[in-house]
Amino acid sequence: MPKYLLVESHDPFENEDVRNLYDLATSLARDANRVTLYLTHDGVRAARAGEHTFWFVALARVGVEVLADGRSLRDRGLTPEQLSPGVLPTGAETLVERLAEGRRTIWH
Repeated sequence: MPKYLLVESHDPFENEDVRNLYDLATSLARDANRVTLYLTHDGVRAARAGEHTFWFVALARVGVEVLADGRSLRDRGLTPEQLSPGVLPTGAETLVERLAEGRRTIWH
């Protein structure tokens, strides 16, 4: 089973292309691939509960692992308690681990 790592660093409220990456993650997962969506930099802003929670519920429903970079969260004043259900805070070492696994990676 192929493994994918999709890294989103853009704020979805400032860049409409973000939705395309979420759609790609959904499509890949539906095709029986293992998919991780890693939110970093301004990409973590979408993970706030209540903002676009439906995105993350839909991603979790098809099996996409959604991770949010802890440092990016702290830099933007966000706490793990403020995240949408299914979004897990993590450290940059997790990103490095996923890259080291040889996952096919798309960084936006």
